Formats: sequence, structure tokens, C-alpha cells
Amino acid sequence: MSADPRSRPQRRRDTEQRLAHDIDVWVATASADGAPYLVPLSFDWDGEALLVATPTDSPTGRNLAATRTVRLGLGHTRDVSMIDGDVEVLEIEALPRERGDLFAARTGFDPRALTTPYRWFRIVPRRIQAWREANELEGRELMVDGRWLIDERRPAVSDEASGQS
Repeated sequence: MSADPRSRPQRRRDTEQRLAHDIDVWVATASADGAPYLVPLSFDWDGEALLVATPTDSPTGRNLAATRTVRLGLGHTRDVSMIDGDVEVLEIEALPRERGDLFAARTGFDPRALTTPYRWFRIVPRRIQAWREANELEGRELMVDGRWLIDERRPAVSDEASGQS
């Protein structure tokens, strides 16, 4: 272990920084019969949900549409945010043009311009965990049931005083 564990407020800030600035995320899905599938996709974060696009008939597209759940891995293996989310499926033309333009500008990829049928998938986080190494496994839960456990709008109580790590 190379560093002291971060506080939960710091982990939330670090996760939100990644959501705001990273471009790609690992997307883990499973088919109805449980066959796993993992693929990196570009995403855009609007402060509430991640937006991804993938071909309608790809394994990921089929799995997301069928199960409406996903697990995302954001960051590196020694500084990861794991996001479990609920999926909303949108036909490519159903997304407001401005939102699609933001996605294309951020990612450098515009699925609306392709001939292959694509769909948008809007992913609303319901659980977020973040950790770097074993010393951060305790206290890794940042969001449960779609609610942040740490409210950054309130003054943070020191982790020692609150008993959190």
C-alpha cells in the first residue's frame, strides 16, 4: 500500500472528477442466460446519468436492452469507481439533438452519422463504490439506492469524528 486511505468525501470528489473528465468506461453486461460480456465504450456524464451508444444488435446492446442493468468500471485497477446502474434505452432519433451534440463533442464519436443501427443507453447510477488498494476497501460505498452517502453541499465532518473511513 502506497498511500493513506482517502476519506469518503475525497473519494466522491475523485469519482465526480472522473465522471466529468474521463471519456471511456468499461461496460459489463450479461445475457439472459448469464453469459458475461465486457467492452469499453465512450460516455458523457450530465451530472445525473451516463450516456453511451452501441450497435443495437451487438452483445452489449442486446444485453442492456434485455436486462436494463449494467456494471461500469471507471478508472484504473488501482483507482477504480464501480458503478451499478439502471438502463434506459433510447432509439437514436429519440435523444434531443443538443444532448447528442454534447456526446459527440466530448467523445469524438457520433453514432447518429453511422449506417449501422445504434441506440442510446442512459445509465442512472444506483450504487457507486470507489477504492484504490486494500486499505480503502472499508468505506468504499459512496452511493446506495441512487443516493450519495456523502453530501458535498454540507460541510464535511472529519472522518475520525464521524467514525467513517
